[in-house]
Amino acid sequence: MANAKKQLEVSDEVAIQITKMNKWFGSFHVLRDIDLKVNRGERIVIAGPSGSGKSTLIRCINALEEHQEGLITVDGTVLSSDLKNIDTIRSEVGMCFQHFNLFPHLTILENCMLAPVWVRKVPQKEAMETAMHFLEKVKIPEQANKYPGQLSGGQQQRVAIARSLCMKPRIMLFDEPTSALDPEMIKEVLDTMVQLAEDGMTMLVVTHEMGFAREVANRVIFMDEGQIIEQNEPEQFFDNPQNDRTKLFLSQILGH
Repeated sequence: MANAKKQLEVSDEVAIQITKMNKWFGSFHVLRDIDLKVNRGERIVIAGPSGSGKSTLIRCINALEEHQEGLITVDGTVLSSDLKNIDTIRSEVGMCFQHFNLFPHLTILENCMLAPVWVRKVPQKEAMETAMHFLEKVKIPEQANKYPGQLSGGQQQRVAIARSLCMKPRIMLFDEPTSALDPEMIKEVLDTMVQLAEDGMTMLVVTHEMGFAREVANRVIFMDEGQIIEQNEPEQFFDNPQNDRTKLFLSQILGH
């Protein structure tokens, strides 16, 4: 898994800029004064205990959750309630969830072709070629004509990644993509994500897979109680954490 981050230079171009972003669920203040800048080509892992706001943060980036205060800019487009802006951002941002959200009545190939054909108006033949290209990239082209229910969890998650890539996003968001998988399936999904990192994809990954964070991330962000508590390059983050809450979290998750 090594070398994913050594080979690539991060661009000076800003992919995502979040400024003083706040979000409430009713009276619960779930995200507090979030400031975050992500450059093109950067791979960021977001870690933290359950309920710290990690998933909500990345869901705000493509307007799956609405923030109440502050500014989010993605690829130069300001995220507002304007549906045109939201559509523009979603067309540039791929998202991969904990649960694969594949359509069970469509084949793997049809699942991958659906959005390009309907949303991007890509011709069927081109959509099929693109889908096969990305199914090869995630190493399951032979599953193209099967249905999701015939695949293992790890294979379904790789299909979900391929499906996102078929929209040719510039940024990928991953929300705990391995947490619903059996241990032996986790590696195949992480390997697929490492490959994406090596290709220079801008990635934000909410995960508890600290080995992946150490090998692939340019930066690890630690969140607790809706705030970014600490962020650093992986070596410093793991070997020399500054905040007591970070130290406690790492001792629990790494067992030392």
